[in-house]
Amino acid sequence: MPSVTIFQAITIGIVEGLTEFLPISSTGHMILTSSFLQVDPKDIEFTKLFEVCIQLGAIMAVVVGYRKKFLRQGMDFYKKLLIAVSPALVLGFLLNKKIDALLESNLTVAWTMLIGGVALLFVDNLFRNPNQNEAEKVTPKQALTIGFWQVLAMVPGMSRSACTIVGGMQQKLTRKAAAEFSFFLAVPTMCAATGYKLLKAAKNDVSLIISPDHLTLLLVGNVVAFITAMLAIKTFIGFLNSHGFRVFGIYRVIMGLIVLGLIYSGRL
Repeated sequence: MPSVTIFQAITIGIVEGLTEFLPISSTGHMILTSSFLQVDPKDIEFTKLFEVCIQLGAIMAVVVGYRKKFLRQGMDFYKKLLIAVSPALVLGFLLNKKIDALLESNLTVAWTMLIGGVALLFVDNLFRNPNQNEAEKVTPKQALTIGFWQVLAMVPGMSRSACTIVGGMQQKLTRKAAAEFSFFLAVPTMCAATGYKLLKAAKNDVSLIISPDHLTLLLVGNVVAFITAMLAIKTFIGFLNSHGFRVFGIYRVIMGLIVLGLIYSGRL
């Protein structure tokens, strides 16, 4: 029997779905949520697998929500997505062990939440006068640049969404276009990450993914993440267009300070 409960799986799934596309770090929030829920450390390998694999549920919300845009794209667009995802694929493979180690560190999450939050307070003023309003018209060079920005998100707490949207804005995309390209890029990125984790788990301990209890938890987590992500996607772009990044920056700074306080006081 896994030590992760259905309640914990649902809670982490909700957190993943709500935060995957917001610039506040879904991975960081899931790590902190697992700590607050006191997920049994004896099941740490499955917990790390679970936190990656349920991101697939959130990503499927993009596929469903943007299915018309996905279906009408030509091969050139998919080639640009492949270009954009390539830096993360290469460096993720090479640095996999170090990334796994960081996934166990609440302190890393706290500091990156705080530092990233401070950066978001100034992003709207740094990248003004965008001239590109369509994510589909990103050039190969822009796609590669955004892909290197995405690499920063390998550090838990940095936020894949924040890094890629800011990367898009640095490339003169509007906030809306940058957010949409970030959504599109999430599909191959997270599919690759999930597939790699599942293959690695099957090689090291196949029981992590084939036991009925673990499969049930993965299914529940993905379904919950899908539903909550659909709700988040519908509201995020409109909010970002109207309010920018400042609100998210303030939230991240507050969260980072709270978590640092809990860590240094010995409560987390």
